[in-house]
Amino acid sequence: MTTALLDVRDLRVGFGKSRRPWRPRGHRVEAVAGASLTVGRQETVALVGESGSGKTTLARCVVGLTRPSGGTMTFDGTPLPPGTHRPPALRRAVQMVFQDPRSSLNPRMPVRRIVAEGWAAHPSAAPAGDRTAAVRDLLDQVGLDATVLDRRPAELSGGQCQRVSLARALALRPRLLVCDEAVSALDVSVQAQILRLLVDLRRDHALSILFITHDLGVVRQIADRVAVMRAGELVETADAATLFDKPAHHYTRELLDAALDLEVSEELPVSDESEARR
Repeated sequence: MTTALLDVRDLRVGFGKSRRPWRPRGHRVEAVAGASLTVGRQETVALVGESGSGKTTLARCVVGLTRPSGGTMTFDGTPLPPGTHRPPALRRAVQMVFQDPRSSLNPRMPVRRIVAEGWAAHPSAAPAGDRTAAVRDLLDQVGLDATVLDRRPAELSGGQCQRVSLARALALRPRLLVCDEAVSALDVSVQAQILRLLVDLRRDHALSILFITHDLGVVRQIADRVAVMRAGELVETADAATLFDKPAHHYTRELLDAALDLEVSEELPVSDESEARR
């Protein structure tokens, strides 16, 4: 395995007092319970698990949006503190692409401003020359042309908005891209396009990717290694081929079986009776 760029050790995140009636008063809910994870240089690691398993909370800790209650994180050997205490170079080096491309973009801004907005906070990442030309180049790298420069998010498709989100992240020249369910809100055909784009961007920009998803079908297309999360704990980590061929943990097998059942149901032919009702 390559040398780790991101190293998460015994990460813990607890949230306040539970208001759920079946929990004792004062009970602290652990969303992440001692998780350890690494992402190598130019490696894609998929973090998978059902909704509520803690994978997004872990991702938000890595990016600096959530403060962990315990454990350590290092980036290229340097301690990775909570977001508000990170030096600009570390904030710039780790960028996130969110699940809903529309809600993550400022609806009042045209695309040219959205892509360039990070340069005000991180001038070291800004181009030395024509910024409009630099924005055009970034859009070209994510498969968009200059006709979208003056459009706003409401005028774009979901796939186009996610490409704009990727261009905005690339503008800061990150080393680690954290994608939180970045294709789950898109149509299947558009998902495939964005996944291929991520593979190309990883190669062209020497990126590492932490890819958060519940969809094991997506994992097959993009991941070098897979970490499986359940109830705040990482129950299995393996290279993708091994995990799909010989899953070690029963929960991983359950996820794979569920994914296989879904694939089979989607491929079942439509009955004559169903077709007649259309």
